[in-house]
Amino acid sequence: MIGLEPPASSRPRVGLSGTSDQDEGEVGPMTFRTESRITIAGSVHEVWAYMCDVGRWPEWAPTVLEGRVRGGGPLQPGSRVEQRAKLMFGMSRSRSQEVTVVEAPRSLAFAGPMGTSAARWGMEFEPAGDGRTDTMMWIEVDLAGIMRAIPAHMLKSRIQRVSDIEMVAIKAAVESGARESAES
Repeated sequence: MIGLEPPASSRPRVGLSGTSDQDEGEVGPMTFRTESRITIAGSVHEVWAYMCDVGRWPEWAPTVLEGRVRGGGPLQPGSRVEQRAKLMFGMSRSRSQEVTVVEAPRSLAFAGPMGTSAARWGMEFEPAGDGRTDTMMWIEVDLAGIMRAIPAHMLKSRIQRVSDIEMVAIKAAVESGARESAES
């Protein structure tokens, strides 16, 4: 009935953190996560080296025109990746992401804005045997501002499609580089 609370036994318990036990380990309703996975015929070290070469990101990321680490150093927590990003009608804009995790050669993570929303993304690499690497790209977006007007499932679906395309491009680039190395 309207106005009546459910019995205490059916309400979520609130822990010391202020979150309910229903929320533990779950992503909030205005936050979503995508994951794309692919196995690459190349060693973890080959995939790691390719992903750490920010200047090569335009080869696999369709919205990136150019990329560099601010100051020219290696990827490390706290450094910033500067990008020139494609917009519609042939326009571009600059964007910056903070490097949040570098655990060679297993994982990389970054944080920065996606429109009016906060976003995080990362890559994880695991040996798959026979010189292959299981690779995962994950993306998390906290919808905020005007982006909350976009149905989350539509935006999530678009991000999933793009990251799936990016993973295929990463696979092709690493595998063609591995073939070139083996032939020389």
